[in-house]
Amino acid sequence: MKAHLLILLVILFSACSHGNNNSDEEIIDEPELYFPSLSTSDWETKSLESLNWDESKLESLYDFLQESDTRAFLVLKDGKIVIEKYWGNTILNTGAFEQNSNWYWASAGKTLTSFLVGIAEQEGLLRINDKTSAYLGENWSDLSLEKENLILIKHQLTMTTGLDYTVSTPDCTDKDCLKYKEDAGSQWFYHNAPYTLLEHVVSSAAGMTYNAFTDETIEAEIGMNGIWRAAGDNNVYWSTARDAARFGLLLLNKGAWEDKPAMLDEDYLNAMIHSSQNLNPSYGYLTWLNGKSSIVLPGLAASFNVPLSEDAPEDLFAAMGKNGQFIDVVPSKGIVVIRMGHAPDNSLVPSVFHNDMWTKLNAVIN
Repeated sequence: MKAHLLILLVILFSACSHGNNNSDEEIIDEPELYFPSLSTSDWETKSLESLNWDESKLESLYDFLQESDTRAFLVLKDGKIVIEKYWGNTILNTGAFEQNSNWYWASAGKTLTSFLVGIAEQEGLLRINDKTSAYLGENWSDLSLEKENLILIKHQLTMTTGLDYTVSTPDCTDKDCLKYKEDAGSQWFYHNAPYTLLEHVVSSAAGMTYNAFTDETIEAEIGMNGIWRAAGDNNVYWSTARDAARFGLLLLNKGAWEDKPAMLDEDYLNAMIHSSQNLNPSYGYLTWLNGKSSIVLPGLAASFNVPLSEDAPEDLFAAMGKNGQFIDVVPSKGIVVIRMGHAPDNSLVPSVFHNDMWTKLNAVIN
C-alpha cells in the first residue's frame, strides 16, 4: 500500500511540475478593442451570430425600448457595434431620429464633467482637494466663510457639499440659493447646483470656456462633436448616440483612445469609478456604480440595501440622466450600452426601467 501511495505522489508531483514549466502553455489574452476613425463616420460592426447572442430575443428588446419612448439604443462589444436602432422623431419633431440626430445627456453629462475635472487636475490647473472658493471666489455661497471654506472640489464631485437641498429651487446656482445644511462631507444628496458650479471651477482654472476645454481635451481626441447648452440654471451636453458611445469606449479603455491616453491619472480614474465615500457607496465621482451593498437614489435622503441594478453585471458603472439617458460600461464583458430617449416613467432617474432594460438585454447576450 505504501509503495502504491509513493508511486501516486511521484506521478502527481511530476504532472504538476510539468504543467508549471510548460513554456507552450496557452495564454488567453483580453480581446483587442476596436476604435472608430476620428475623421470619418465609419464604424465596424460585429454580428450577433458571431458572438453566439440570441437574435430571437432581439425583437422583444426592441418592443420594450420602443414602448418606453426610446430614441436611440446602441450596444458595443469590444468597440464594435453589435446593436444600433433608432425610433421616433427628433427633439423638435422635424423628422425621423437617426444616426446623426442629437439628443440631450441630462445628468449623464455629470460623468463627462468628472472626466474633465480629472484632466484639469492632471494638467496642474486645479486639485480636487482645493477649496471651491479658490476658483469661484469667497462668498460664492450664502454660508459663513468658515463653513464655505470646508467645501472642496472633491465634495462637488461626490455630492457631499452639505448645501441645503430643501431650497425651493435646488438647481439654482445663485448665492441666495446656496444655503448651509450640514458640514461638507457629512451628508449625501443628489444636488444639481454644486455640480453645475463645477463648470465654472474648470473654466476659471483653465482660462477658457467650458465648451472650449471639452473640445480641446476630449472631443478632439476621440472624435466627439457634442456641445454644452444652457438650460435654465443647468448646462446640458448634447450629442449623437454614437458620440456618447465614443465616450463610453474611452471609459472602457481606462481613459485612453487606442494607445493615446486622454486621462493619464490612473488613480483619479480608478477613484471615479469606485465608491467615493461611505454615505452612498453606489456613487463614485459623479458616476453611478453597480454591485454595491446600498444606494441613495436621486431625490431621496434615505439609503436602501439594494444595488443600482440587480439584473445588470456587478461591475457596471454608468453615466445616468433624467428621462433615461444612459451610458453603461461593463469592463468584464467589454460592453458599452447607450440609451437615449424620452421618460419611460416618472422617476428622476429611471432605475427600474434601467434594470428592466438589462433583463431584456441579458436574454440576448446570455
